[in-house]
Amino acid sequence: MQMNASIDSAGPSPIPEERAAWLRRELDDWQRAGLVDAAQAAAIGSRYRGVEAHRRVSLGRILLVLGAAFVGVGLIWLVAANLDQLPPLLRFAAVAAIWLALMAGAELSRAAGAVRGALRLMASLAFGAVIFQAAQSLQVPAFSPALIGLWAAGALAHAYGFRALMPLVVGVVTGVGWWIAQPLWDDGSVAGAVVGFGTAGVAAISLAVIHDRGLTRFGQVWRSVGALLGMVSLFIAAVPYTNTDAFEWDGWLVASLVVATVAAAAALVVARGRARLEPVVAVGVLAVAALMVRWDTGTDTSQVDLADWAHAAVGVVAFVALAVALVAIGTLRDNPVLTALAMVGLVAFTTFQSFAVFAAIVQGAWLFLVLGLIFLATGFLFDRARREIAASLEDHADTDQEGAGR
Repeated sequence: MQMNASIDSAGPSPIPEERAAWLRRELDDWQRAGLVDAAQAAAIGSRYRGVEAHRRVSLGRILLVLGAAFVGVGLIWLVAANLDQLPPLLRFAAVAAIWLALMAGAELSRAAGAVRGALRLMASLAFGAVIFQAAQSLQVPAFSPALIGLWAAGALAHAYGFRALMPLVVGVVTGVGWWIAQPLWDDGSVAGAVVGFGTAGVAAISLAVIHDRGLTRFGQVWRSVGALLGMVSLFIAAVPYTNTDAFEWDGWLVASLVVATVAAAAALVVARGRARLEPVVAVGVLAVAALMVRWDTGTDTSQVDLADWAHAAVGVVAFVALAVALVAIGTLRDNPVLTALAMVGLVAFTTFQSFAVFAAIVQGAWLFLVLGLIFLATGFLFDRARREIAASLEDHADTDQEGAGR
């Protein structure tokens, strides 16, 4: 009794807001499943209160991250510059020793917070230097995408082995680069790039949904990257002169499509509620991008006919729908990065499409005036839509909570 009284007197424990939101969703699911009643759920929820994460970035943290990035890039640069002063084996041993020292400093020392994050970032970048130095010693072409893939595999192993965010960012960036570059290494085409970006987006969004079961921070990274990849694939596909010339299915493209399909299926099995819509949206973006590539309106941009107008209109409608979906997901997931990506992407895409269509009709100062008006209108309408979506989702969440309380 004394222990319970002391806990009650201490008040609810503060936890990050995203974790508190996760707890509320879990309690709602438990009530619907009959595991707890409303009173028990309220008692559990009253022990915790969500607090906003400390989002301010200090000057020291910025300097640590920038310093770590410069050191890591410098190591790779030294390897790329071909250190002729040392024998290949000694060069490799020196770079490997630096990597191991950084790993030990990051994971075995008492470093914490931003210092540990900086050490982890340097270790992930230094592992890339190890890969490139080994390739140089073995006479492997320095620009081979396979090296990027090995670098990504090591960074991701570091990230998941130690639940480290900085190595995850390095692994995701390099992994996406390998995913897209590998199929285009031997026989590149614009359509192949669309398939690469699109399948990578499906896989990333699906992994984000799967990570929501326990690794929420990792899921945020995968979700943001997946959203960017989906927007890029749709952007490229909607360019008027994008077509299937020189495109051929190869083993890598087929493998990427199979992996994306498996990841989407796994996400649909694991996800619950609205989360199932995310991989569905990603697959829909890939399908629309593929159809846009197949819809060839010709490469003559000096004349704009009805087919060009229709192609541009379909592209704009699809991109607007994707932007709205990203805003909704960003609001539900409390991920402002998605909202920022949607806004910047939509404005850039609309302006680009307007330029492609109106450049053949309007010239000179009038062209800039028309594009400026379109730019301002797109930004205004997007911001208004974002506010309405956020308000609608908040009202819907309040209604759900009231219904659960009854």
